[in-house]
Amino acid sequence: MVLVSKKKGESKDKLFRKFTKIFIEENIVDEVRNKLFYKKPSLLRKEKEKELLRTRSRQGYPKKTIRK
Repeated sequence: MVLVSKKKGESKDKLFRKFTKIFIEENIVDEVRNKLFYKKPSLLRKEKEKELLRTRSRQGYPKKTIRK
């Protein structure tokens, strides 16, 4: 939950920008999109392995094959 308090002399526009920034940083939109549809546990596992491979390749680790 995003809470933003107004300080003395702060405009509504600045307050809204602060709220929007925090909202985006906490990835609330991404979480809602991920929870819209049910994903089978096997599909979640495969996505997690793909993400792990992607992060490893960026860091220079050797590639690992994905189970099928």
